[in-house]
Amino acid sequence: MLKNKSTIYIVSLLLTSLSCFSAFAQAPYESPKYEFRGVWIATVGNIDWPSRRDLSAEAQKAELSKILDSHQRTGINAVMFQIRPAADALYAKSNEPWSRFLTGKPGRAPVPFYDPLEFAINECHKRGMELHAWFNPYRAATDMDPANTTSDHITKTHPGWFFNYAGKKLFNPGIPQVRDYIIQIIMNVLRQYDVDGIHFDDYFYPYPEGGEQLPDTATFRLFNMDNFADIEDWRRHNVDTLIHNLSDSIHKEKRFVKFGISPFGIWRNNKRDAEGSETSGLEGYSALYADARKWVKMGWVDYVNPQIYFPFNYPAAAFEKLVDWWSVNTYNKHLYVGQAPYRTTERKAAWQDKTQLPRQVRYIRQNPRVQGSVYFSSKSITSNLAGFRDSLQYDLYKYPALQPSMLWLDNVPPRPPIELSAKATTGKQIVLNWHEPLRAEDGEAAYGYVIYRFNEGEDVDIQNSRNIIKISFDSKITTFTDESVRPGVRYTYAVTAIDRLKNESLPSNLVVEKMIASF
Repeated sequence: MLKNKSTIYIVSLLLTSLSCFSAFAQAPYESPKYEFRGVWIATVGNIDWPSRRDLSAEAQKAELSKILDSHQRTGINAVMFQIRPAADALYAKSNEPWSRFLTGKPGRAPVPFYDPLEFAINECHKRGMELHAWFNPYRAATDMDPANTTSDHITKTHPGWFFNYAGKKLFNPGIPQVRDYIIQIIMNVLRQYDVDGIHFDDYFYPYPEGGEQLPDTATFRLFNMDNFADIEDWRRHNVDTLIHNLSDSIHKEKRFVKFGISPFGIWRNNKRDAEGSETSGLEGYSALYADARKWVKMGWVDYVNPQIYFPFNYPAAAFEKLVDWWSVNTYNKHLYVGQAPYRTTERKAAWQDKTQLPRQVRYIRQNPRVQGSVYFSSKSITSNLAGFRDSLQYDLYKYPALQPSMLWLDNVPPRPPIELSAKATTGKQIVLNWHEPLRAEDGEAAYGYVIYRFNEGEDVDIQNSRNIIKISFDSKITTFTDESVRPGVRYTYAVTAIDRLKNESLPSNLVVEKMIASF
């Protein structure tokens, strides 16, 4: 039997010039280094979390941590976390009541007390994930049961702000005070929480149902300040005004916070508008009064995330045609495609094909004007419907990815980390240490780090995502322990700094470590 003996370590520190790096050359890697990989965690109706309304606070936290652990293993790097499903709150610092989807009773705080949004932000950031606070701006009550809202709920203190439609109570977008109120609610979250983004889904004016007419004719007469001849144009203007004013407020308050919207997949059909897509389905423009193409064109949103919940070759709305159309209508902002793993439970042949979703991801990656995907919803991924989580974890998302930077918000990269060193330990680990970089030209400090490892004989290429072994969102942690090293293998390490918008610095100096073990 072999006996363990002392181990000899050789550590050498190499300073290199930038010519040693193929650092910023673009390469057609199958797994892109920059890719938005998002998932919606829906709380309305307890779709994804919490699974039950009678869970204790500790059980809620444990459940959410388990969900995030699963997504981290899958390769997800962004979470759209629903915090305001119906003029309520899944966060503590709110003037609206606690959501009944959290504790089972509207207005009831979790026990023991904690702040779910603050907890979710911290847990996401620990895992290198962004958290985008997901708001439903106009939905005020999911049903007409008064027991499901508190006595001080906004629908009861300002009843004139709402109309009823299809069994739900909705804010009336045509009332200026409504828009001001919604912006105030969102800005309160922005100021008090360290969110990475503000996110809306597709619910603006309600989806048409059963030929029921919207009850806003009186509001049109009262608040048609710009003298629109057509009530539909006025409705679109109301939504536009909210988006525009909110965008200005967000970017003035915190320039690093991204503002994105996930509209219905079809803007307009080209039979109605020559600039529309080659489709024949419901239009977000005329059904929901959501002119999403305009919001991107005007620069009011930083990303658009259309819900292209259709398969390839679908006659009314083919996935490939909608991806192509949106990709040429994003006006240099980001496009993240909303995909629908939940639909794999349907018995339709297209969704029974287990290659459908992986092929969609590959199709997206072929288009340089598309920056990633967002999946509805979390449970569909964690439940591995149609084996799609496995496809992501072991193939498509096998290697990590940074969230794509947004140069219109910040184009100044951090400075590189200083004095990277390596030291092997008797525990068959290699410990890296470095110093925080100097502040960037715009005065910003680094937000986190990306750690790269290269095997002996490999090119030192930081554009290849397979070389990333850690993405950290904590600039104060300037050490990393590599526990996956093998005796007798020489490794080269480099570290870069990232800022809040994922601009990346030049690499640090290289360090080379060879661990020689004798037995």
